[in-house]
Amino acid sequence: MICEADPNFMKNTGTLAVTLPSDCEIALTRVFRAPRQLVYDAFSKPEILKKWFGPSGWSLVTCEVDARVGGGFRFVLRAPDGRELGMRGVYCELSPPERSIHTESFDHIPGGSQVTTVLTEGDGETTLIATILYPSKELRDAAIEFGMEHGAAESYDKLAEMLATAKGPHTSSGVHAR
Repeated sequence: MICEADPNFMKNTGTLAVTLPSDCEIALTRVFRAPRQLVYDAFSKPEILKKWFGPSGWSLVTCEVDARVGGGFRFVLRAPDGRELGMRGVYCELSPPERSIHTESFDHIPGGSQVTTVLTEGDGETTLIATILYPSKELRDAAIEFGMEHGAAESYDKLAEMLATAKGPHTSSGVHAR
């Protein structure tokens, strides 16, 4: 398990706002300087997800996405030391490019959650708000203790950096500007 004593502990650099709207929820808010469609695509297309998803130094070694209602995803992240963290989910609602709802569970971690992501665009930026609903306060608190905020923050920082390099209709990062 990763902990703050670990020199490779993940950090929230301040670009991710984290709030606790209720005893069972965590809300993550991040602004990206990119069109909403680009941000939505970055969360739904495996060829783009593989370039950014996961904390710094981690790689996405399994990335399977069936982006349709009733379809699902399976991700396996690998840490620099070889540890792996697997997760999966099922898409409950998809309204591209503004909203998605999916279930989410991690291998070897009890319980699961429902994630509602809303993307709003204005002034050349897209604001992402992901609200994660857990079945209990205890499971929400366990996710916080596990360091999910820091892993999400680093992952979103990687996405922001990748989106910043998207300059034309086809970029070297695999992101397509529109």
